[in-house]
Amino acid sequence: MALIAGPTASGKSALAVALAKSLAGTGPEAIVVNADASQVYADLAILSARPTVGETGGVPHRLFGHVDGAEAYNAARWAGEARAVIAGAHAAGEVPILVGGTGLYLRTLLNGIAPVPAIDPAVREEVRALSVDDAHAALAEADAGAAARLNPADTTRVARALEVVRSTGRTLAEWQEAREGGIAGDIALAPLILLPPRDWLRERCDRRLVRMFDAGAVEEVEALLARGLDPDLPAMRAIGVPQIAAFLRGETGRSEALEQAQAATRQYAKRQYTWFRHQPPADWPRHEESLNIDSVNNLAIILRDRMLTG
Repeated sequence: MALIAGPTASGKSALAVALAKSLAGTGPEAIVVNADASQVYADLAILSARPTVGETGGVPHRLFGHVDGAEAYNAARWAGEARAVIAGAHAAGEVPILVGGTGLYLRTLLNGIAPVPAIDPAVREEVRALSVDDAHAALAEADAGAAARLNPADTTRVARALEVVRSTGRTLAEWQEAREGGIAGDIALAPLILLPPRDWLRERCDRRLVRMFDAGAVEEVEALLARGLDPDLPAMRAIGVPQIAAFLRGETGRSEALEQAQAATRQYAKRQYTWFRHQPPADWPRHEESLNIDSVNNLAIILRDRMLTG
């Protein structure tokens, strides 16, 4: 199985299709399996940069746009679906090409997930009602290790760590040591991390947002808002949705919404870049050059040959 990962707009999708076509030329058929948290949503075809029919090049794509925006999809559910798709591909003699930029998804699939029991609703409500400072102070008493690791302003992770230890009596780190369901030990993995020059990546992000706005991103968000969904759902918090929603409410102008979406995308790409530089195993190859049509095809051949020679 191949894995192509990296920050948004780094060229992952084009490389995945090129690799699939290169593999087909040597015998095995390939499928592309999505590992991007936004591209699972049917409602976010444009803003998630989901590959179009033309961009897929006839290569089968799985786990793209198959989830309704009203669902609170998560890494555990995706990992279960990805395991099934990968197993099915292997049974059919196909090569899965995992492609995406959501590190949590990839880590959950490969290394498994901590079997944390359901959190007591009363505990969750109590924790979520705390102020940022109070939550971090409470975590420092209950789980000093987590409090030291986490940014005090990271309200989501602080609350999660606190509710886990209060509800289960064990720290989140203890639960994570008992991870289960990972497939890393059962597959032959050929990974590649794309880490192109930051200036090139930022420019790509900005240009892509302009194309999205011109291609119907505003109308996509308008349709999403018309459904009256909970604003805390992942689809409603996807980059571009809050910024365009503010424009549609008359709070900002179109150009300001575009600039804000571009800034949010650049910030997200920066976080992904840092994660993929440091978190995956050190022996995973990193490609640190920009991509064009020729380099994508050349890189696909290199990755193909590495897969075929083991």
